[in-house]
Amino acid sequence: MVEAQMRLGDDVAWLELTRTGEGTWRVGADWCSWLTADFTAYLTDAEVVDFAERMVSCLDAASGARFSTEVTPGRNNPLVLKAEPVGDGFAFFVRLTPNGDDGVCHLQMELDPVPILDLREVFDALHAALVA
Repeated sequence: MVEAQMRLGDDVAWLELTRTGEGTWRVGADWCSWLTADFTAYLTDAEVVDFAERMVSCLDAASGARFSTEVTPGRNNPLVLKAEPVGDGFAFFVRLTPNGDDGVCHLQMELDPVPILDLREVFDALHAALVA
């Protein structure tokens, strides 16, 4: 079985969401080795499938427009991605909240632009790994 995961970014700044067990996901991030995050998020596969589908839908509809989406609308939401169009892709502003919907304890970081085709590949693979 293919591991359910997504990774955005490059060697300098990146974000990962990886399934580690039933209902358990690892959120990892690094920005220039100065800011890092590594925590467990309790999400259902259905929530992550919905997130992947919303991301692909936003990429299809975006045509150069900014958008924002979160993993889950619940209070346990561990991450929000805000996409800003840059060239043929999107740069991301990432908001990580290890304690769920928390306005105090969070990490915000930026990711360099990622081409739309690469984004589609990442989120299609995440979706496929969960619905197979």
